[in-house]
Amino acid sequence: MWPLGHAAVGYLLYTLATRSRFDQPPGQIAVLALLVGTQFPDLLDKPLAWYLAVLPTGRTLAHTLLVLLPVSVAAVALARRTARAEYGIAFALGALAHTLADAAPSLWGAADPNHLLWPLTPVEPYESGAPSVIGLFRESLGDPYFLLEFALAAVALALWRRDGAPGLAAVRALADRVRPDRSASGSN
Repeated sequence: MWPLGHAAVGYLLYTLATRSRFDQPPGQIAVLALLVGTQFPDLLDKPLAWYLAVLPTGRTLAHTLLVLLPVSVAAVALARRTARAEYGIAFALGALAHTLADAAPSLWGAADPNHLLWPLTPVEPYESGAPSVIGLFRESLGDPYFLLEFALAAVALALWRRDGAPGLAAVRALADRVRPDRSASGSN
């Protein structure tokens, strides 16, 4: 699954969870923690496998439940210690949704689920170095699972807008804080 699909799956699960638990939409910062969680396994594994060649594939260390479950528990525990448990829950849900979404095609024989328990289960290492992102994208174009990502993204975007675009205000506030003050350098 591509980053957009991971973000969509994570948001769909999280908005359903927050609405069922609290009868309200997700919070601003929690959605940002969720977004980081939905990308976390790839942000760690892809560079370590593709560019540093220290992992056999881009779905190993941060994709295995043997690492991801303890990391998720630690994220929730750390967030709870700072009275922000929901941020840890959001991150954990996003990260776990990521690795399970990557394993979903194994249900119809289109993927190998061995990454879920790597290194206890073997994964097929890359044959000739890092794959080409453009090549992977081209291979994905005719895949129904790839096309499903866009449908999920459309539904997630509609729900995100209905929820009041959580996370956007926090990003705008941060951008305003780091942007140089234009009035101080304005023309006379």
